[in-house]
Amino acid sequence: MAAPLTINGQKTFPTPWQERILKRGFEVVLGKMLQPEQGKPDETEEPYVRSANVQWEGVDVSDIKTMWFAPREKKELLLRVGDLLVNEGGDVGRCAIWTGGLDECYFQNAVNRVRPRQNASARFLYYWLYNIKHAGFIDAIVSRTTIAHLTAEKLEAIPWADAPPMEQQRIAAYLDASCAAIDAAVAAKRRQLETLDALRKSIIHAFFADHSGAISERVKDVAAKITSGVTPDGGSAGYLDSGIPLIRSQNVHFDGLRLDDVACISAETHARMNGSQVKPRDVLLNITGASIGRCTFVPDGFGEGNVNQHVCVIRPGPCADHRFLAAFLSSPMGQDQILSTFTGASRQGLSHSDLGLIRIPFPKVSVQREIVAKIEHHDLKQRSLFGCIEIQIATLTAYRKSLIHECVTGQRRITEADINRVEGHG
Repeated sequence: MAAPLTINGQKTFPTPWQERILKRGFEVVLGKMLQPEQGKPDETEEPYVRSANVQWEGVDVSDIKTMWFAPREKKELLLRVGDLLVNEGGDVGRCAIWTGGLDECYFQNAVNRVRPRQNASARFLYYWLYNIKHAGFIDAIVSRTTIAHLTAEKLEAIPWADAPPMEQQRIAAYLDASCAAIDAAVAAKRRQLETLDALRKSIIHAFFADHSGAISERVKDVAAKITSGVTPDGGSAGYLDSGIPLIRSQNVHFDGLRLDDVACISAETHARMNGSQVKPRDVLLNITGASIGRCTFVPDGFGEGNVNQHVCVIRPGPCADHRFLAAFLSSPMGQDQILSTFTGASRQGLSHSDLGLIRIPFPKVSVQREIVAKIEHHDLKQRSLFGCIEIQIATLTAYRKSLIHECVTGQRRITEADINRVEGHG
């Protein structure tokens, strides 16, 4: 067995094949620098691939941009079916095979084009790069002093396992069929999650619709307080590793607060921001950005906390159950009002006055708690189903990575019978 491949002195994986640097078997070409305007009369505006288009599952041609190319550049940078595109910038090392979709297409300098020189397989190389990228070795060789770049020179110097050409083709064919089957299974599981989510929304809508004849109240009439925070002095530079939690929009989710990346502020800053201090049972609602409308409540025992300007605090009055208020605002009926108010206002955020005018069915507190109990009972059962499906997705995803690793490192030797078997099941 050949010595394990190394990158920057780090061992990658032992393989039974000869080790070669990538440029011995492939030609690497970096794309053209962005040129938004015509420079010469013979230049033409053409479509090009940028790093955002290059995804592991393929090249996304639904969002292709154009720029100007000279005749010589078009000759040198024209993509052919079967070319391997490897990101030089962005998510460096992410790659995809060009399968066409456009009559003529070129590529920007955030993308490297890789072509086999002789009998090497671009698809085998795709899986090899996928393997070492997910093992962390691509990140180990790129410069991270400012922004990471996988230059053509660095890409050319990456070692790869030069298996015999026929074996490369067998491995690529086997992985194409196997990964397609795994991806189809994962997609089916994700559709199950979407179905469960739609069912949950429908059931919650029915809970509130059953009480739509109850007295309707405005949020501002059932809340003791509606407010939001501010950005602390110094912005994010003033955040601390520990201290008083500062809840931001990314921490507020429909299924509760997610505090893995919560920012913290000092006790002094918290005291100055006394108007937006949160208490257990406060309802929190995102009022700006892509997550507008996302809502939850502060759990009992939370302790001290504060919010920034992107999160609104609704403190329920004595006749409002915090769980009921959060559940309604999270329901299709509540979200429809929030999003229609936001869209109609054509602003960057939802104001306190807009939020205060949202109407909710408002039965007596005992009925509110009965509705919450039904929702929580249903959610408990659904979370169990969600958890099982998510474990299945994680297992399939891990198996896919393991299978690629075993095949491209020669731990699993692929025969024509293996290919026929997996293709027969496809």
